[in-house]
Amino acid sequence: MDVHPGLGAAQGALAGAAITLGNFDGLHLGHRRLVEVTVADARARGAKAAALTFRPHPAAVLAPSMAPRLIATEGQTRALFAAAGIDVMVEQRFDGEFAQVQPEAFESMLLDGLGVRTLVVGYDYSYGRRRGGSTDTLREACEARGVRLVVVPAVTVGGLVASSTQVREFVLQGNVEGAARLLGRPYELTGVVVRGDGRGRTIGVPTANVAAENELLPGIGVYAVRARLPDGTWADGACNVGVNPTFKGEGGREVSVEVHLLDRSLDLYGRRLTVAFVARLRAERRFSSVDALVTQIRADVADARRVLSTTAPEAT
Repeated sequence: MDVHPGLGAAQGALAGAAITLGNFDGLHLGHRRLVEVTVADARARGAKAAALTFRPHPAAVLAPSMAPRLIATEGQTRALFAAAGIDVMVEQRFDGEFAQVQPEAFESMLLDGLGVRTLVVGYDYSYGRRRGGSTDTLREACEARGVRLVVVPAVTVGGLVASSTQVREFVLQGNVEGAARLLGRPYELTGVVVRGDGRGRTIGVPTANVAAENELLPGIGVYAVRARLPDGTWADGACNVGVNPTFKGEGGREVSVEVHLLDRSLDLYGRRLTVAFVARLRAERRFSSVDALVTQIRADVADARRVLSTTAPEAT
């Protein structure tokens, strides 16, 4: 997959292409439908399938205090697009200057500058300064230039519209099962394994302390997870996302992500680990003694085995 750093850099690379537009944080099932329509149109015509997204998230520029924590990292987003069949990504920098672009100017950038043949957008797509452009104005611009516009309706799962906002809410609640239903896959975070306090090994439950690169972390608690190891294979595990109150007291504030791999003993320091959250097992709590904590951890490991034994690895 080719990646272009902005609309200007993509000039001449997308003539005749089908392109979908949006922020695409998390690439949930609603986004996936947009990509499917785009890829199908492109393949039918022997053209390229493209996606235009914006970095940083527009809210980080327009309303920084209200900017959402992003679901996926840049690398995760690119990998998801490539796996879904996108040939070209255009990552437009969104800054104060770009925020002032009028809808008509944005239409010209896309339809005249890139020369695309098909645009695919969601039902609620808006664009341009102060979101002055809508699917109605975009349709008029496309019709004037002989470009096909496809407006994709909302995708619902169990009565809920698949949206990045709802995915974030589920993840923050610790409802990783709900998030997975909207994403079409388990929520994942990724990061390098760093040295922690080393207490896990001293109590017989070694853990990998993952320095998560994702802005969005699951709500504090204990989870059944699968971890993708540096060699690309998956291992079952149990993960604590929390502040370790038994050792640090209730005043702890720094959240850590610690993964215990089941039936594995690996030196992972300095290596990258991806953690897929399958189910929440319980809330994190403070224990009266280390022995009580160890007893609970053993129960957590047993619960994780039970949950993961009923979930196919290919669903991860």
